[in-house]
Amino acid sequence: MIDSERICIECGRFLKGRPDKKFCSDACRNSYNNRQNSSYVNLMRNINNILRRNRRLLEEIMPTGKDTHKYHRQRLTEAGYDFRYHTHQYVNTKGQAYHFCYDYGYLQLEGEWLLVVKSKEGLIPSASKS
Repeated sequence: MIDSERICIECGRFLKGRPDKKFCSDACRNSYNNRQNSSYVNLMRNINNILRRNRRLLEEIMPTGKDTHKYHRQRLTEAGYDFRYHTHQYVNTKGQAYHFCYDYGYLQLEGEWLLVVKSKEGLIPSASKS
């Protein structure tokens, strides 16, 4: 293949140099790769923002110096908590499932009540994650 047949896959300029070259510059390479990955990057950014907000809300309702707190699910929902997103789940020996957002989590109690918990020393329980 001669040089005049090779063009940059981003901007269409003719390429000079190595025969396996695909881009005319770093700017074109970056632009092409950013566009290719943009949907994944935006999806991950949005999910990470939800997870951070969920964790912040759990942290804010936890009284200072406490590791557990009973809270009403509806109040957490009204504050903007999204129950569809959590980082992991922990099932204790009694079979109770805690849904965690990093180091803060909750256990569904009777009715619409939740037991909000903070992992001791910031450690994530490891007995049974899913």
